[in-house]
Amino acid sequence: MAGLVENISLIGDEIPWLKALRRKGEEAFLKSGVPGAKTEAWKYLKPKELATDDYVFSCGGCSQKVKQEIPFSCYRICFENGRFCPEGSFFPEEIEVLPLIEAILTKSSEIQFWLKQICDLNKFPFAALNQKYLNEGVYIHLPQGFVLDKPLVLDVHTSCEDKNLFSNLHNVVVLDKSSKAEVVEYYHYDGELKSHYFNNVVNQIFVGKGANLKHIKFQNEAFKASHIAFSHVLVDEKGLYDSFCLQRGADLARNESRVILRQQEAECVVNAAYKIDGWAKVDTTTDVEHLAVATKSHQLVKGVIGGQAKGIFQGKIHIAQDCVATEGNQLHKALLLSDEAEVDVKPELEIFADDVKCSHGAASGELDEEQLFYMRSRGIGYEEARQLLISAYFEEVFALLDNQDISNWLKSFL
Repeated sequence: MAGLVENISLIGDEIPWLKALRRKGEEAFLKSGVPGAKTEAWKYLKPKELATDDYVFSCGGCSQKVKQEIPFSCYRICFENGRFCPEGSFFPEEIEVLPLIEAILTKSSEIQFWLKQICDLNKFPFAALNQKYLNEGVYIHLPQGFVLDKPLVLDVHTSCEDKNLFSNLHNVVVLDKSSKAEVVEYYHYDGELKSHYFNNVVNQIFVGKGANLKHIKFQNEAFKASHIAFSHVLVDEKGLYDSFCLQRGADLARNESRVILRQQEAECVVNAAYKIDGWAKVDTTTDVEHLAVATKSHQLVKGVIGGQAKGIFQGKIHIAQDCVATEGNQLHKALLLSDEAEVDVKPELEIFADDVKCSHGAASGELDEEQLFYMRSRGIGYEEARQLLISAYFEEVFALLDNQDISNWLKSFL
């Protein structure tokens, strides 16, 4: 058994630049440690329970279990128990897909260029911890002008029985000029509902000039699992990063996106939904930086919280000096299903330019008792009526998904 920081043997330790990256990640994590109540960006989540000493770093290889049915046509890249699985993985030859460590060994200068563009690790402790164990993940590269004809699913499956598996995945996704793709991250598990494990994920995403990436994520981990994910996204001129995240699993989860619109007319959509119960704590954190003129960002997040669960939303829009003709909109809404359910919201705007259009807001409430009464008076059972109202509540954000097959698939889990 082991803690979060261990000296384990990794492929590529003899490569100077890779060894330096890993050491830099370790040093940044040891400096900050596991964040607590005094860390502003983590004060609502306080993931101190992650600092245990019963982790394992390996838990078996690939099996047939990873091939879970997905009800729409797609390409697939499979991981099981934190390891890349060539079995069940298939994708078009026109795009470049390599396990991360293979990309490091065979495309050293190229992958080094992308990896070194990660943000200041001193501000992102779990991204720093992920870099210490930089090894597993996938490198995806779409050439200029290529349009992927169907979604590419990153199928991340965990089946670790009674072991507290700690896995770190680091994905690098690069879209060259005018390329287009739809990427779906899908996290799921087999085994006991109360399985303990910790998935720590980092995505580095680069959207080139005029490129278009639709990025959809479904976090459906085990009831007692932990899931921390950080996406660092750079968008160039007239590029579009369009994302949606649904969280409904895990006891402790955080999905954090940092999107940098670094050239003119770059655009992003960062929508999300979550439905939680029990004692779960689920955090959606976004940071959108407008660094060029005529950039646009849009965010809608909706949550449904029951039991003694806690929903968290922290959203920040930053508009740099002289970034005129910029637009940034942000809205969070929450539905509380019990007196003990909790939601903590911190929306922020930082504006250092004139001639901009910005808005942010937050609202929370309960199910409408009059609507419930109306439905029950017409023969609909109480639980069915509740579910119908919850589904209707989510429809606003799911309607923003272009792919109806994916939208229907996600809604089926609610």
